Amino acid sequence: MDILRRELIYIWYYFSVQLEQIFQWWVLGMVLGSAISVFGKNKIHKAFSALGSKKTGVLGLIPASLLGIASPLCMYGTIPLAASFSQKGMRDELLASFMMSSILLNPQLLIYSAALGAEALMIRFVSCLLCGIGAGLCVCFIYKDRNYFNFSGFQESAGRDTDPNLFLRFLKNLGRNIRATGPWFLLGVLLSALFQRYVPAEAFGSLFGQNEGFGILLAATIGVPLYACGGGTIPLLQQWLLSGMTMGAAASFMITGPATKITNLGALKIVLGLKRFVLYLAYVIVFSLAAGLLVDLIL
Repeated sequence: MDILRRELIYIWYYFSVQLEQIFQWWVLGMVLGSAISVFGKNKIHKAFSALGSKKTGVLGLIPASLLGIASPLCMYGTIPLAASFSQKGMRDELLASFMMSSILLNPQLLIYSAALGAEALMIRFVSCLLCGIGAGLCVCFIYKDRNYFNFSGFQESAGRDTDPNLFLRFLKNLGRNIRATGPWFLLGVLLSALFQRYVPAEAFGSLFGQNEGFGILLAATIGVPLYACGGGTIPLLQQWLLSGMTMGAAASFMITGPATKITNLGALKIVLGLKRFVLYLAYVIVFSLAAGLLVDLIL
């Protein structure tokens, strides 16, 4: 009984320390994410819609990927929106860039990632931006005049931010975000505390730090089953980096995790079909490994 009590005290200590370090970023992400969703979402989507009418060539993939990152919608909200853009004549390569970067990153997750430090934040932003641009390039040059997406049966759904009072609309959106991400965030902090208590930093460092290429491959692999919510993985990533994980391995995890999140895969399978869905998975894996190796090479 005394041993159990001692272990619970240790775990609570690590939990409280980790929570204190990262809680402010979670709150800031919640508040700013909801503000963007309520007050800026329509402007972001109008800017993307206007992009489709301009003859920008492949250079248009850059703002398309940036607007995907800025969009606060989840994948099940992005697909009906993309379907409406497609019906208006939006090119598939622009939609691919927008959707790919939207899967990987959003304003909330970008703010959460600041808890990992400026270097990790910049690497996450740049790698997600380039991944979105790369997806658009692949669709542009491989599929050319052929359709890549099949949006039949989809139409843009009405949003839930409909309260006429803007302040109440913001509070309702914030409440939904807290309910959706709060449990996963606390679970991530708890897993981080358990990791600190029971996993030797030296062993972890040798696995993800010294083995370089293998560590990146392993990080990309564990990103598939481990990733459930972006906010929940930040405490884990913070502790992993402190324990010796290379920044390249972290970059690889930050790409494969959201890109292979089970809810995202379910939505994508509907609009891609089996063959293009397999190509999507292959692209994500290859890009994540290349990004991880490049980051470690540079750093």
